[in-house]
Amino acid sequence: QVQLVESGGGLVQAGGSLRLSCAASGRTFSRYSMAWFRQAPGKDREFVAGISRSGSSTYVVASVKGRFTISRDNAQNTLYLHMNTLKPEDTAVYYCAATDDYFLTSRYDYWGQGTQVTVSS
Repeated sequence: QVQLVESGGGLVQAGGSLRLSCAASGRTFSRYSMAWFRQAPGKDREFVAGISRSGSSTYVVASVKGRFTISRDNAQNTLYLHMNTLKPEDTAVYYCAATDDYFLTSRYDYWGQGTQVTVSS
């Protein structure tokens, strides 16, 4: 199994930036595809970005494309989400997740506890 702990959330003004981190421990980090999800109040959790085991392939959803970048450092067992030009609608709890499947799978088995991101207008 892998354990995941997110950090880096906070309160930021619209147009600002944040970098979320997800520290992994347990089994070898590089064997997992990784992703970021988010859940806004009253809404379902949604996929935001995914990355392959090596980091060579990534995908971000259209609503954040050009503003968010997902990356990973397998030597440091850490996943990142770089968020720029933040908007109030980006306000949500952000979760990192791991799977031993392809990174665009719907089956993510391991989850962190989440970190709150609040964007003020």
